[in-house]
Amino acid sequence: MLWKKGRSSSNVEEAAGGGGGSGFGRIHLGIGGTIIAVIIAMIFPSTRGIIFGLLTGSGDMGSAGNTPAQTTQADASDPQVQFVSKILGSTEDVWTPYFQQLGKTYTDPKLVLFHGQVATACGGASAAVGPFYCPGDKRVYLDLDFFQELATRFNSNSDFARAYVVAHEVGHHVQDELGIMDTERKLAQQGQPMQGADGLSVRLELQADCFAGVWANHSQQQLQWLQAGDVESALNAASQIGDDTLQREARGTVVPDSFTHGTSAQRVKWFKTGFQAGDINACDTFHAQAL
Repeated sequence: MLWKKGRSSSNVEEAAGGGGGSGFGRIHLGIGGTIIAVIIAMIFPSTRGIIFGLLTGSGDMGSAGNTPAQTTQADASDPQVQFVSKILGSTEDVWTPYFQQLGKTYTDPKLVLFHGQVATACGGASAAVGPFYCPGDKRVYLDLDFFQELATRFNSNSDFARAYVVAHEVGHHVQDELGIMDTERKLAQQGQPMQGADGLSVRLELQADCFAGVWANHSQQQLQWLQAGDVESALNAASQIGDDTLQREARGTVVPDSFTHGTSAQRVKWFKTGFQAGDINACDTFHAQAL
């Protein structure tokens, strides 16, 4: 991926003090314990508040009165910051005109880099849970160490695989901007299940994968920056973090009733759908009978 061709975003920030703030009392886990926490949090989102509290000492992420960390402009001389800035800049350059075509205004999200732990409007978070989006403060959060885990644990060491991770989280921001997250919450309040193979959580996550594919399509049209094997690397990354793959790795069995992100095959399918169509209308996972 010729990522240096992109425009750098000015919306990449770093949590002050490396993230976390003064109110955290983190339980220090070895790498084995951290990986287990990652798997549990991915498979069972309802436990994330507990896990965040255990890892950071911050309590339930859903509690009231949570304040985002103070941030400063990220170090533009850091190669990883440069990379993230280019990818975020491309998402801005894709989604801003796309929203204009829809007659809407796209508000750029902030991307906050942190190390170890961070305070968010959604509560305290540890790096153990991986990259995430917080609708409460409209920020994407990323510990750059996750890219190393992507390479070692998920066997995805290409630039475009890392770009896919950022684009997926920005995809959640796009959902937030379009009111899709509000719709999901209303459907959940009406009794539709969140978890499960056909649950709302799976549909939301697969749509974010599809939106990442839409971004990839348009960014390629704008920059011609993809090289041979790049798309395959993103598909490989998607396949490594399917619910079935993670559950099989964690406990040797697959329990569809606890799915939250979709199977490996589904994540690949929906990224490809967005990439091939370049149109968010192809990403309506909430009305799709077959995911």
